[in-house]
Amino acid sequence: MKFQAPRGTHDVLATEDPLWFGTIVKTMEELAAAYGYNRIQTPGFEDTGLFQRTAGQGSDIVQKEMYTFADRSDRSITLRPEGTAPIARAYIEHGLHREPQPVKLFTIAPMYRYGAPGKGRYREHWQWSVEAIGSADPAIDAEVIQLYSELLRRLGVTQWKLHLNSIGDPNCRPAYVERLNAWLDANEHLLDDDAKLKRQTSPLQVFDVKNPAVRAALADAPKIGENLCDECEAHFTAVKSFLDAYGVPYTLDPTLVRGLDYYAKTTWEFIGPMENENSTISGGGRYDGLVEAVGGPATPGVGFGAGIERLILAVEAEGGVAPERAIDVFVAADGAARERVLPVIAELRRRGLACDTDYAGRSLKGQLTQAGRVNAKVTVIAGVDSATIRRRGEGEQVVGLDDLLDTLSP
Repeated sequence: MKFQAPRGTHDVLATEDPLWFGTIVKTMEELAAAYGYNRIQTPGFEDTGLFQRTAGQGSDIVQKEMYTFADRSDRSITLRPEGTAPIARAYIEHGLHREPQPVKLFTIAPMYRYGAPGKGRYREHWQWSVEAIGSADPAIDAEVIQLYSELLRRLGVTQWKLHLNSIGDPNCRPAYVERLNAWLDANEHLLDDDAKLKRQTSPLQVFDVKNPAVRAALADAPKIGENLCDECEAHFTAVKSFLDAYGVPYTLDPTLVRGLDYYAKTTWEFIGPMENENSTISGGGRYDGLVEAVGGPATPGVGFGAGIERLILAVEAEGGVAPERAIDVFVAADGAARERVLPVIAELRRRGLACDTDYAGRSLKGQLTQAGRVNAKVTVIAGVDSATIRRRGEGEQVVGLDDLLDTLSP
């Protein structure tokens, strides 16, 4: 049989590795450290109830996209569709609420959602999740937003827009939902089946429909921004003020609700240069009720998720390329020289140099060709007693084989 990767998944090959891990993931990790966020890794699957309780029964994740199955003990298990709920669960389970707040965490991990595959859209996709749990300060909202804009700056992505909104909280949302339901009743003929289904479980989710005609009709519906309580209004004003101070431009989007029920107050999306429904490269918001919903104390929180595959498309759209792959030292050797030179290679690796040699039985000429293929900075031609060192852009140097290690060591 001939096997292929399952539909909606992809292999990250060596040709993609320099941009994927060498640039993007490395920059994410550097930024997280610079902003005081610590790594957390949660399991790839969780109890199904965790996502049903937090994402909301009307969300696309629960209705259409979760990979759910019964394990051998007949427990309902779901592959992780998003990173925030598992991190909130770990925050409670390990007593992180007893540590100094906020607890600032990040993860870079695969997520699983069943949907129609497309460009930048995979059923298994990699995501950077950044969460700050334990602070209601609007300045932390602005920080995590500015953090992602700084990632884009460092990666050379300039074609992006930040859409920003506040969806209120349990104090002011009920009055708004009443107004929204009245409008939806009067305009039910404008809704498709998807919008009607979303409305049954969470009326705000009607704004998350994909049908362009329905989205256009909803432009006339009441907006949550018209019903914010004084506290939510003050919080949103402060978020905008901090973003202005950071110099992060944004566009107010009164219909932006995101696709999960646990969001409250600030919500946002970064829109990249792709001209399709998959143009969102990052999205997040505040989730002050999430920790309490999964069994913890009342705890504010804010964070975002950012897909790596879509970010790569945004980088490439602006001419970004992977850094040049290179190896520090390639040793060409044959015959008796191999036995003497292999310990030298091992010691150079211990000292921090990337080294390789031939294991395919190539001739000396073929080994030198291979050194060029791997873009070796230094090529060593090892003989029984001496070695010729070739450095790019420099002349040759001949040393005794016993002196090779000290000559090449950094």
